[in-house]
Amino acid sequence: MGTDGARGLLERAATLTLQTGNLLNWGCLRKKCPATPGEEVRDCIQKTLTEWSSKIGQDLNQEILEVLECTVAQAIEKINPEERDELKVSAKLFIVGSNSSSIRDAVDLACSALGVAQLDSVIIAPPPAEDGTSLSLEYLQPYWQELETLVQNKKIVAIGTSDLDKMLLEQLYLWAQVKPSSNQVNLASCCVMPPDLTAFAKQFDIQLLTHNDPKELLCEASFQEVLQESIQNTKAHEWIPLWLLRYSVIVKSRGIIKSKGYIIQAKRNAS
Repeated sequence: MGTDGARGLLERAATLTLQTGNLLNWGCLRKKCPATPGEEVRDCIQKTLTEWSSKIGQDLNQEILEVLECTVAQAIEKINPEERDELKVSAKLFIVGSNSSSIRDAVDLACSALGVAQLDSVIIAPPPAEDGTSLSLEYLQPYWQELETLVQNKKIVAIGTSDLDKMLLEQLYLWAQVKPSSNQVNLASCCVMPPDLTAFAKQFDIQLLTHNDPKELLCEASFQEVLQESIQNTKAHEWIPLWLLRYSVIVKSRGIIKSKGYIIQAKRNAS
């Protein structure tokens, strides 16, 4: 009955929150090395949806849930409070729809999923600017202000950026109340760190990190496609992803990853 029950729930819900849990608990994913971060995300969404839908009973088909939570119980792994000080909990947040208020929801859900009061660091990857225009400080400001509020409310310790050049990073640094502690640079776009960026980061104690994420880690079409494949005949075209958060829990003293996972939120646009 699984897929039919899941389809029924999806056709009634307004919001879908999908949590993969700790990917290191997924034997099948551990053996496979995805070629790209995008393939890993698609894989995780598909396996979570398939596993979740297989456990949906026919009786649930009658329920109307405004917010549908799609998780695989055995993969969920909360942090032991006694070990919290030994661990660093980091997240990178990819905003898909241009809505800065998504940031609070994403951080709250990540804290809840991991059983922690705050995240040690959050790096934001804002949505690509529309019409192909380049990023500007004005475009970044509402997202950064939302992050600053979360720092002030002690939900996040440090906040960082992704793919800002020296000029934009400097503009953000001078304007921001809570200064960026890090900036990620995509190695696909530059094999060597730009000297002006390196000099500025060193002067103001901003850590430069590298990454290999695409500009769009999860686009609307890709999400709808994997939803259609996993739960056949659902009205996949009605579902729009809002944001995607990737978290990792690292043992500070050993530098090893103890936990890694994704949380995704989407809304149904049934117009």
